[in-house]
Amino acid sequence: HRRAWHRGDPTPVPLTLCTAFPTGRLGYSEANADRNEWGCLVVTVSRRVEVTPEQVFAVIEDGWYFASWVVGAAHIRMVDSNWPAVGSRIHHSVGPWPVSINDTTVVQAVERDSMIELAERAWPIGGAIVRINLEPAGPTGPQITTSEEVSSGPAKVLPHIAQTALLKPRNDESLRRLADIAVGRAARVQR
Repeated sequence: HRRAWHRGDPTPVPLTLCTAFPTGRLGYSEANADRNEWGCLVVTVSRRVEVTPEQVFAVIEDGWYFASWVVGAAHIRMVDSNWPAVGSRIHHSVGPWPVSINDTTVVQAVERDSMIELAERAWPIGGAIVRINLEPAGPTGPQITTSEEVSSGPAKVLPHIAQTALLKPRNDESLRRLADIAVGRAARVQR
């Protein structure tokens, strides 16, 4: 995981939006914005599911399902044999044919059945760091939470409110699809 240092702060942070534009420097109110553990602005969505975190992770770890649940991802060209190990990649297209762009998504960190962090690219728009957390059952069932931080390209200079307007609906739909696939697979196994 590449890291940089804030001036005067020994805490390592990812080389992302928060290092390029430190907190409070974008000229709009960030008081109610979601932040990751380094204080970087992120777009976060959550969804309760009717299956276990293990069943959700089983969908994530089958890279060939990636385009079925990630909004914007299209044709899967190749999945590294060690997916979802750190450094492994999914080679896919982004966008509709015939204007799709060949791209890759790389695993930055993973904790089986509980978390995966992906570096996604969508050039020429930019890249993002996406973290998916799978939390055990609570009073209303297990929860999936996705946090996305724009990390490179022209999209990183958009105000957080604009990033939220663009990314939140996409990520809500991606979580809905991921949950639906996990529930459908679990129902097939129970038959």
